[in-house]
Amino acid sequence: MSALAQARTDRLPAWSLFGAILSAAGLPIYIYAPKFYADNFGISLTLLGAVLFGLRLFDVIQDPVLGWISERLGKLRRIAVWGAGLLLAASMYGLFAIAPPVNAVIWFALMITGLFSAFSFMTINFYAEGISKASGIAGGHTRLAAWRETGALLGVCLAAVAPSVLTPLADAPFAIFAVSFCLFVLAALLWMTPEWTGAGAQEPAPIRAILADTTARRLLILALINATPLAVSSTLFLFFVESRLDAPGWEGPLLVLFFLAAAASSPFWARLSDRIGPKRSLLCAMTLAIASFACVLALGAGDIWFFALICVASGATIGADLTLLPAMFAKRMAQVSPNGGQGFGLWSLVSKFTLAFAAAVLLPILQLAGFTSGAADNPETALSTLTLLYALVPCILKLVAIGLLAATPLED
Repeated sequence: MSALAQARTDRLPAWSLFGAILSAAGLPIYIYAPKFYADNFGISLTLLGAVLFGLRLFDVIQDPVLGWISERLGKLRRIAVWGAGLLLAASMYGLFAIAPPVNAVIWFALMITGLFSAFSFMTINFYAEGISKASGIAGGHTRLAAWRETGALLGVCLAAVAPSVLTPLADAPFAIFAVSFCLFVLAALLWMTPEWTGAGAQEPAPIRAILADTTARRLLILALINATPLAVSSTLFLFFVESRLDAPGWEGPLLVLFFLAAAASSPFWARLSDRIGPKRSLLCAMTLAIASFACVLALGAGDIWFFALICVASGATIGADLTLLPAMFAKRMAQVSPNGGQGFGLWSLVSKFTLAFAAAVLLPILQLAGFTSGAADNPETALSTLTLLYALVPCILKLVAIGLLAATPLED
């Protein structure tokens, strides 16, 4: 049987599609939503950053609770995920397709809260179910992660390019994007329905047992530090392309190039991990990421093609981050917390906190430096600040992540 036929037999394409709709509701919303509300409703970047950071403080309590609930759902997990999926679709529609019926800041906060609460719950259950799924297929966690994360990255690509493609074709491109997203959510829920087996008969592990496990704790810290550079670049990407590169209209194609490179590289990192181990593979990816970000420091107006090459290189490193780290954590959870809910509640919290940090810290700094979204005459000091935040901060964080990874005996 061919690899593709075996994947269909194992129903891995369903996992890819479900990963795609989750990823489309995650990172692209952090990229587009702040700029959409700043440009259309005049909300300051500082206020938007405060709203996003406040939501992450809420997640400190919410995500572990959602993980606790997930571990106790059993066969009700299928129904619960359907409910969360409908909330996800409704929140996306309200965020982009409905003119705020109340104060725009309040509406933004309500829709973002609904969107990311549903996103968290679905993600936690998705990855927790993956622990059981991986034990029943050839290739285990790494093979499942390659299919899951490749689908997720393709979902990011589609969500990243859709508004740019739709803008010249429609008066309300984000509304069309939201409606299309709702249809894909329904398709993913239907296709994934048989996969919710209700795994979770074992006694749930207390969250303190997960945090007490040295390997699990180090992986969570590593995920926090290593994911922050992506959060920084994602938060500032649109502003950097439009204002620093002076290339309005190129945001969508460059985002797609970045995430396509990540998706294309995911199988490569999975194979490399089988040969040299996940730790060495991640170290290679981190080193390439630092080199990529460092090159950005030299770019200025008009350097679109140089930045496109950097997008390919840096995107390829994201394939390693999103494929290997979740697989390693899932493998550890199979030993420490087989139900997986609370473990991936912590994982979801860590992943989203990096985006909150970027929004809450970087957007106010940009505004203090005199940067205005969409302005044609931002001062040079503001543009220099934008470049330093976009490129230098990720370099420093990746160096810290390399040091932590090198000191962590993950292969053990």
